[in-house]
Amino acid sequence: QVQLVESGGGLVQAGHSLSLSCAVSGRPFSTLVMGWFRQTPGNERNFVAGTSWWRQGRKNADAVKGRFTISRDNAKNTVSLKMNSLKPDATDVYYCVAREGNSIYSAANSYAYWGQGTQVTVSA
Repeated sequence: QVQLVESGGGLVQAGHSLSLSCAVSGRPFSTLVMGWFRQTPGNERNFVAGTSWWRQGRKNADAVKGRFTISRDNAKNTVSLKMNSLKPDATDVYYCVAREGNSIYSAANSYAYWGQGTQVTVSA
């Protein structure tokens, strides 16, 4: 079983930056593809970014390219999401996710492990 614990959410003004972090335990970190999803209550979960240990692969959703950066610290078993130039439409609950393997997928049902979620609110 993989445990994921997010931190770093909160309230931020539009145009500012915010970083999310996720601590991972329960499986060798090198065996996991890590990612972030977002969800508005009642709506589907949408892919934000993902990273693999294999070749340090990264993938971002088109909407956040150039503004959001995902990174993983393989020594500390953590994955982070740095969000720059935030807009009010980024307001959502953000989830840290994990799957075993080497491929980064954007479908929510590809990820077996989910954190509890952390709220990000961007004010205008």
